[in-house]
Amino acid sequence: MSIKALFPQSLKNLYHLAQAIAANVFYGFPSRKIKVIGVTGTNGKTTTCQMIAKILEESGKKVAMVSTINFKLDEKEWVNATKFTTVSAFATQKFIATAVKAGCDYLALETSSHSLDQYRVWGVRYDVAVITNVTREHLDYHETIEKYRKAKLRLFENVKTAIVNLDMEKPEEFLDSGAERIFGYTVSDQRPARSEQKIQIIRVENIELGIDGSEFEIGKNKLKINLPGLFNVENALAATCVGISEGIDLEIIKTALEKIKKVPGRMDAVENKLGIKIIIDYALTPDSMEKLGVLISEQKKPAQSLVWVFGSCGERDRGKRPLMGEIVSRYADCVIVTNEDPYNENPVEIINQVFRGVIGRKVNDDFSNSKFQIPNSKSNPNEQSSNLKKEEGLNCWRILDRRLAIASALKLAKPGDIILVTGKGAEEIMLIGDKRLPWNDRKVIEEELGKM
Repeated sequence: MSIKALFPQSLKNLYHLAQAIAANVFYGFPSRKIKVIGVTGTNGKTTTCQMIAKILEESGKKVAMVSTINFKLDEKEWVNATKFTTVSAFATQKFIATAVKAGCDYLALETSSHSLDQYRVWGVRYDVAVITNVTREHLDYHETIEKYRKAKLRLFENVKTAIVNLDMEKPEEFLDSGAERIFGYTVSDQRPARSEQKIQIIRVENIELGIDGSEFEIGKNKLKINLPGLFNVENALAATCVGISEGIDLEIIKTALEKIKKVPGRMDAVENKLGIKIIIDYALTPDSMEKLGVLISEQKKPAQSLVWVFGSCGERDRGKRPLMGEIVSRYADCVIVTNEDPYNENPVEIINQVFRGVIGRKVNDDFSNSKFQIPNSKSNPNEQSSNLKKEEGLNCWRILDRRLAIASALKLAKPGDIILVTGKGAEEIMLIGDKRLPWNDRKVIEEELGKM
């Protein structure tokens, strides 16, 4: 048992609180000198933060941002390689102080449920709070969905403006948080079942979804985004509400959204000469994978096949693993389950738990003696690897090595097909045991394409 496991989470949280208090005192409570917009939710936080930052910049404001994928300080941007959505209390306060010193007007701060529960963002004075959705995730930590929602509700304490997705489950909990101004957004004309607050509702109409982007209307204004999927329309709507709440004209918001060509690791296409559509996405929850599956199935043609490469993170909610496998099996023509940040768990066991959902029955746990080859492979037909295991009679494989899994997907796909590689998005490292190994899905895909 590790030393960390000996201490209850409540005791660890006291440590984090003490760190946060010390950090605020040391840096002089910097969030009081800048307008902070907090974005939380199971899915869509990163994309929404990018959109908010772009809207604020288009309006002439100087913006700082902290998201899962990157840091931004006015015109300077760099990769977030920490593997944390919200960094430590001292790192957070230091960044805010730097943003203030740089003369930034706003900070868009992606805020995780862990950081809220652990008091890592104690002392951050949020002016605006945004909730994108709450679906199953992090139950290894929060234990129940109710506790998970309660942690996210902390972001809405004492904020002046609350922005809530009316299409999410039980939005009233966030609408009734006591904010002075409340905006509710919806893609389905949803109305809150009950609420004690007066809500300004922003809804979209005439939505046109495409594989390369979407168009929709707010009032008489037609907006366009270059990101596909109804979920990205929701993200754009959340960011639009932030802009409106800050007095930004809808024409400026429209221009800003159209300038976003892509978000790294989010429905991120990889160009190639094989005639295959290769997409990288961060989807790692049952809800996000279901939405992604629906999007692709609605857009792909009958002759196209979908090859889906994915895994599940170690030391996290184990109950979601077979659910993810079952969802992918409904949408993909070929399924490859592989390794993905196992931490200190046995990666083979994680893969098998996911794979159980793919085939709907118990699987053989033995990788070591299996000798199977990828069908339709362009490599030597006699070439075999003990790193591969195919379920007989089904188009699904367990491939422990993630690089080999990606290379196998490229060999499986034919011109016109679609390859989805999900779970890591734009991340730069893979965590195996105590090792932080360099890893980036896009780079690996491009390297394997080069070999072909």
